Amino acid sequence: MKVHQRVHTGEGSYQCYVCNKTFKHRKHLTRHQTVHTGERPFCCDVCKKTFIDKSSLKIHLRVHTGERPYNCGVCNKSFRNTGGLKLHQFVHTREGPCRCDVCNKTFNNTTNLIVHKRVHTGERPYRCDVCNKTFSRTNNLKEHQRVHTGKRPYRCDACNATFKRVEHLKVHQRVHAGERPYRHDVLDKTFRKLEHQKFQQHVHTGKFLNSCDVCNKTFSDTDSLKLHQLVHTGERPYRCDVCNKTFNRIYNLKVHHRIHTGDRPYRCDV
Repeated sequence: MKVHQRVHTGEGSYQCYVCNKTFKHRKHLTRHQTVHTGERPFCCDVCKKTFIDKSSLKIHLRVHTGERPYNCGVCNKSFRNTGGLKLHQFVHTREGPCRCDVCNKTFNNTTNLIVHKRVHTGERPYRCDVCNKTFSRTNNLKEHQRVHTGKRPYRCDACNATFKRVEHLKVHQRVHAGERPYRHDVLDKTFRKLEHQKFQQHVHTGKFLNSCDVCNKTFSDTDSLKLHQLVHTGERPYRCDVCNKTFNRIYNLKVHHRIHTGDRPYRCDV
């Protein structure tokens, strides 16, 4: 009851010795102090990623185990955490407590609303310290930085192939499972990747939904469109760490690196 009464009085009994911020619960203070100390004592045994508390590690482990214990009562779709479930449920209700004053889209919390508003403002506050490319989300920056570091933290248990993103690992694992969840209704053909199914649908209908706003060229998926747009922007985000030459595709950078390494991986059988 005493702890609850602080909700009404605004009293915070536990104070951070660094920034003087106060908390109603000691565990919240302990968690907050890791912001100043940088301590992340809980480590994932699979990918070595570290966390500030045990509950965050427990949720993260579901990335590797595939456990999704929270089910939507409407469509039975499952999620790794309650936050993902709550966010999904707005698909059915079409309502969220936080509304964008520009497009009226709703969100389940103010953090997601703030991130969304960057679509309208064009704000990209997170910058890569290697190539200066900017991003609207920290997660997008972290994923991008793996281009420079070469880090591939997600590993397939069946063949040990590694991937930069967990989504790519999941798609790859369908090769071993034989899973092809996307069906083309007209051709009665199944696909491992959604973009392959969409591409076939576009081929069948003759309609491509992703169009370049400069030259009107159309593409079957947004990734191909983004790659094409580099032709118009002149952006070359991939830089050689030896001679600083830049490239618009990571594949071109990898081929260029062989000039410095002397690597000649292709051999004539004759």
